Amino acid sequence: MQSPDVRDPHWRVARSDELLRETQRQAERPGEPDLRRICDWLCRHIDAHVALVWSTGTVAATSAGFPRAVLSALATRLPGLGGGRGVVAGLEAGGLHLRLEALEPQPRPADPRARPAAPGGGGTGPRPPRPVLVVASAAPLAREPALLASDTARSALLLLRLNEAAAVHRNYQHKARQVRFAVLQALLAGDPDLARRMTTGAVPELLDARTLRVYLLQCPPGERDRLALVLQDPSGYHDRDLMVQCPVIREHLICLVSEDSDDDRAPAGRGAELCRLAAGSAGYAVGISAVHALEDTSQAYEQARHALAVARNLPGAVASYRGESPLAQLLPRPEAVEWARSFLRPLAGAPRLTPQILRVGLTVSRSGAARFLDVSRNTVAAHFRRAERLLGLDLDEVTSRALLHLALALADPPPPATARTGTAPTVCELIRARPAAAWAAAFLHPLDDTLRTTARAWVAANANAQRTARDLGISRNTVRARLRTAEALLNRDLLTTGFGSYDLVHAFAIAEGRAAVVREGFLRTS
Repeated sequence: MQSPDVRDPHWRVARSDELLRETQRQAERPGEPDLRRICDWLCRHIDAHVALVWSTGTVAATSAGFPRAVLSALATRLPGLGGGRGVVAGLEAGGLHLRLEALEPQPRPADPRARPAAPGGGGTGPRPPRPVLVVASAAPLAREPALLASDTARSALLLLRLNEAAAVHRNYQHKARQVRFAVLQALLAGDPDLARRMTTGAVPELLDARTLRVYLLQCPPGERDRLALVLQDPSGYHDRDLMVQCPVIREHLICLVSEDSDDDRAPAGRGAELCRLAAGSAGYAVGISAVHALEDTSQAYEQARHALAVARNLPGAVASYRGESPLAQLLPRPEAVEWARSFLRPLAGAPRLTPQILRVGLTVSRSGAARFLDVSRNTVAAHFRRAERLLGLDLDEVTSRALLHLALALADPPPPATARTGTAPTVCELIRARPAAAWAAAFLHPLDDTLRTTARAWVAANANAQRTARDLGISRNTVRARLRTAEALLNRDLLTTGFGSYDLVHAFAIAEGRAAVVREGFLRTS
């Protein structure tokens, strides 16, 4: 330590400038304040030991070599300062002069171990703890060093309050993000009323809309979080829209944009803003769904995912969904529902979470399903194994996944006590129906012979590009390039998550019956 030259009229001004720069440096960086650095700085300039403690006795930081034994002498004084009986106090302990300066109390202590001190007199309840600056010196501080100590105490308080405010802000943003994701989950489950009930008192404006369109934006993860924050309104939503960070793919921002009409022409408002952003920024792309009712948000999201797979390979990086409707929407009712319930009957006794895990896990990776549903990967794997055992399927096979995906798109597993209602139709009977045949022909029509042969071989090879290349005698890159072309023509995601392959499986099964592409895997399990 060095003795301060308090006779220099510029001494405190120079020290105050240093303190200001250090305070500004710490305020601008993320994370908790470096109180030890501030204590060491003050220690060097006033020739005294320095500590910052809570009025509860918890030590926040000390300068190097601080004689901690003197803190025991403060045991009876610190609670009094915390109770508001004094602001600056002095005493002697261990041959040192101690100067205690209590700062304003925090609304909530930055130190999670700190607890409110018992009231020291007056008042009716516990008071929040106060940070106290303790200066231990061989002689009482002169006026200038004492003033510098007070300035330093106020700077430390400022940093503590900034850290507290940042923690409150982070907690608010975390909660707002959780609420937005919960609203999205309710809409994906087709239950806008649930979304309204869970946000009672702060219902997002989106839930007042009649229809919406989903924009799935791909961008760098840091930009995704920045966009969601910059466009956020004070309520934690995004005005009449909702932007949700995808928990599965860090580059995806799911944007639910309210629509006032069914017009599928060029988007306006938020949608146009997202399109301009994607078209003018490297690493960005956006897939856009058609207009859907709120109850059909899951269909809109699937369309946006398919469109994004196309947008990634377009010069403008923007694509709207223009593909055929999924097969499940075209199969005859109630026959298709009867088949699905019969097919899923073995799951009647399974946990209620099983169908939900299967639905998500069939459209993303199993680790992604775990993140989306906030369960462990082992839990997802266990539910898949149970479903395989009960249904007699190998869910590592794309044909089995396609069949289960179709059934779950049509119905839920029946309750355990539900009685059978006669003989349900088979999937073979369903796909022979005229609507299914017309759908398959329209779905495959954009593919020329080369693309159709490649896609057929890819399905037969269990959606494995390397095996497809070997079977066709071409390179793996050629296979993937052809499948990318097929993605754009079919408006289906074949290579990123692969859940667009299910419609391809169904289309070939319908168009070619028991052709080798599906062997008996698709039809036998029906």
